[in-house]
Amino acid sequence: MAAELTMPKLSDSMADAVILKWLKSPGQPFERGEALLEVETDKATVVYDAEFDGTLEAILVLEGDSASVGQPIATLAGGAALAGEAEQPPTTRPAPSPADVSRTGRAVLPIETPVTNGRAAGVRPNATPVARRTALELGLSLHGVAGTGPGGRITADDVKRAATSAATEVAGPQSASGRGEVTVVELTPTQATIARRMAHSAATIPVFTVAADADVSQIVAQRQVARQRAEGHAPSLNDFVVKAAALALHEFPRFNASWVDEHLELYSRVNVGVAVAIDDALLVPVIADADTRGLNEIAAETRRLVEAARQRTLRPEELQNATFTVSNLGMFGVRSFTAIVDAPQVAILAVGAMRREPREDVAAGFAFRDVMTLTLSCDHRVVYGADGARFLSRLRELLEQPLALVL
Repeated sequence: MAAELTMPKLSDSMADAVILKWLKSPGQPFERGEALLEVETDKATVVYDAEFDGTLEAILVLEGDSASVGQPIATLAGGAALAGEAEQPPTTRPAPSPADVSRTGRAVLPIETPVTNGRAAGVRPNATPVARRTALELGLSLHGVAGTGPGGRITADDVKRAATSAATEVAGPQSASGRGEVTVVELTPTQATIARRMAHSAATIPVFTVAADADVSQIVAQRQVARQRAEGHAPSLNDFVVKAAALALHEFPRFNASWVDEHLELYSRVNVGVAVAIDDALLVPVIADADTRGLNEIAAETRRLVEAARQRTLRPEELQNATFTVSNLGMFGVRSFTAIVDAPQVAILAVGAMRREPREDVAAGFAFRDVMTLTLSCDHRVVYGADGARFLSRLRELLEQPLALVL
């Protein structure tokens, strides 16, 4: 049986990933813990370290191509080809090395199998599992599709290009209608995964939202004092929100949970995900054990994770095991918004921009206060309206009396 290297699962939501660079060439040995390849997952660019000793025999998925989790991406010395390729005629053609393939081009190797009426005589099309599934979903025959993978293997991208070409031929010049020329923009793996997860969440989770305004004037005053004392980086308003949310989650454990296979899983650790917008996607690095960390520690960790997210250098473990998420669009001047629950989590907090508003004051009659709107989206299968209201009320109380957050 072939010794295979399969695409590892490098994040909670990862379904597939793109191989950016092979760090070993066929014939080179590697040791456990040694960097083997660089991949782009749905959340970050990750260097995968070998989990065992071995020797790379042949590369099955080239640089620039994608593979699903569990799909063979290489064979190891002593093994044969893919088990799924046992149906194919044996070949002695060596797999192309990474040096033969650029990031923007793919090696195209000729297929020497006799062809009759556009299909190989008695041979099943040489295609990846993902390509077969894509062809089935699109209702497209793999016979006649030109493969650009190693050994002429048909990839999912080949299937999509063939389907697009076929649709264009059928539609003809009227396909653009009266809207001018059409530019098709392919999604990155990260964008495709976000789209898939958000569509799944919207279709399967019965969501309700509750919103409240929090007076954060005391937090603003504390931050001004910290800046005047030149105490380095003062915790941001969002750092206070993360800490307050973590403490509230500790008090309301049903919000620190996941809905999995028709049952509720409550977690002992409070891990708060912080949504970070980058150029082409949205990443959610995780502040682990946020309820037990000090405010300054949360602030430092958040700065580090945000910078790593923007550089696409987050490690897989920094994107996993979130039990709750905070999404803040206040820096864009957004007053309020509704965030989509990131399944299997059961709630997400949307934070709007801080604004100045006149409020009634017992001593002065009226005074301007610093206010921001918090919107909590909840999974109605797990918590109910009153639960959401109580959680949000406690969160607001912690932000308006922030002494507990700085101790």
